[in-house]
Amino acid sequence: MLLALDIGNTNLTLGLYDGESLTDSWRLETVHTRTEDEYALLIRQLLAADAIEVSAIDGIIIASVVPILTHTVRAATERVFGRKAKVIGPGFKTGMVVLYNPPKDVGADRIVNAVAAYERFKSACIVVDFGTATTFDSITAKGEYAGGAIAPGIHSSMAALFERAAKLPKVDFQRPASVIGKSTVESIQSGAFFGYAALVDGLVTRMKAEMGDAEIRVVATGGLAPTIADASETIESVDADLTLEGLRLLYARAR
Repeated sequence: MLLALDIGNTNLTLGLYDGESLTDSWRLETVHTRTEDEYALLIRQLLAADAIEVSAIDGIIIASVVPILTHTVRAATERVFGRKAKVIGPGFKTGMVVLYNPPKDVGADRIVNAVAAYERFKSACIVVDFGTATTFDSITAKGEYAGGAIAPGIHSSMAALFERAAKLPKVDFQRPASVIGKSTVESIQSGAFFGYAALVDGLVTRMKAEMGDAEIRVVATGGLAPTIADASETIESVDADLTLEGLRLLYARAR
């Protein structure tokens, strides 16, 4: 079985694959101060809770955008499983040409998502990943990573608003009844929800125009993807496990 780990700024997601099937997945809060011992203990506990033997894991692959945790988590997995983990980064052959300057500056998660999306569609596509930052990635019809855009994440944007505007109350991110808010709470929710949906549609539309391909598929992933996709005019599908699937594919190719 393969254990795939995606270390993001907000969450650490783990997926367990039996062949091509995702059999289990877990999401932990990303805590920069956790030690190798603590991560090793958490991994053991997650497996034990689902009655999965440590010896059943014969492969590990990691994608990380948190450099301070990459070594820690890698060392934790090697301690638990007694084998080295493959880590997406410079020198790892993904099989995808990266048209970025310089190529090493592209986040590992963005390349992994691009690999998974192109494998799924076999055509030009755009990946929208809703995380701490919201990333937009363009993949050409030839399967090349062409570049993209990075916007502040939804929760990051709202946190900045509440911090800088003293009189505005903190509200939950959710879809309000109408665009025209009838209260301060509804007005903030409208600006955040519909404003972000418009941001997504605007960027995707402009990216499509620059890409110029006849058929460009658009897939979203990340925690808030289903919420925004419901109001988006450009997102065609949502795949919560896109990054994990990309890791599985890259592990298979590396073997």
